[in-house]
Parts: sequence; C-alpha cells; structure tokens
Amino acid sequence: MTASVPAESNGVKKERAGAATFPRSAHLLRHADFERVYKQGRKHFSQSMTVFYLQRLGEGSTRLCGLRVGFTVGRTFGGAVQRNRLKRQLREAVRLSKPWPRADVDVVVHPKKVAATTAFEPLLNEVRQAFVVIDRKLVKGREGSSGSRKPEAGSPS
Repeated sequence: MTASVPAESNGVKKERAGAATFPRSAHLLRHADFERVYKQGRKHFSQSMTVFYLQRLGEGSTRLCGLRVGFTVGRTFGGAVQRNRLKRQLREAVRLSKPWPRADVDVVVHPKKVAATTAFEPLLNEVRQAFVVIDRKLVKGREGSSGSRKPEAGSPS
C-alpha cells in the first residue's frame, strides 16, 4: 500500500522569505538574559499571557541589536508535546506580529494556563497588542527621560 503525496511536497521545498522568518539571533536563549528581564524589566498583562520586557542599553555589541524574544512554558501545561506545541504557536504569533518594537528590547512571553486552550487568532492578537504597548511605553520612556518638558497647551507659562 502506498500513500498519495501532493505534488507540492514531492521534493520541492518552499523557502521562507527572509523577512518572514524568526531567526535564531532574535531568540532569547541564555538563562542569565531571562533572569535579567524578570528582575529589571517591566510587565504587560493580557488575558492569556504575561509579557516581560527590558530595553537593552549600551551593551556595545552590534550582534545584539533589535528584538530578542524568549518563551517560558511551565510543566503545568502538560507534557513536552503540549508545551512545545504552545511554544511553536507563540513563536509563530511573534513572527507574524511585525512590525516589532523599534528599540533593542528583550522580551519574555509567559503564557497563562488559559493559553493552552485558546485558538491561534486570539493569541496572535494578544501578541500584536503586547508589542504595540511595549513600543508605546518605550517611546514614552525615551521622551520622558529627555529632561526638557514643553508647557501644555492652555497652561500658564
């Protein structure tokens, strides 16, 4: 008995477009980096995940530029199969959520228990919204730290 294979998968590999990939350089991998984000970073809460983020400042290394994302999925989500499936869904949601924050940021996505039963589209929307909030807060932080305040409209000078 033989299985029928569609023509698309008969030895023809489709390459992902370069802009659509989630490169290894965009992964947060080291335990020390995760710990730094948890201890020094800020949090954004959503319905099915908590997103920790920390802007990298003055590390001087050009290879660490841009966004780096890590995922923490605990054993409460089930066995390795369930945890890896959730990580793949979250990784794909991050990949599809461009544009990413413009700053050099480390992000850790920590899903809540409800994320295991949530469909992909709501997860994607939450990741997109989290990146919008992170970008907005980082821009506001840079503007607020400049030290020069403009008088508000209508207030006496």
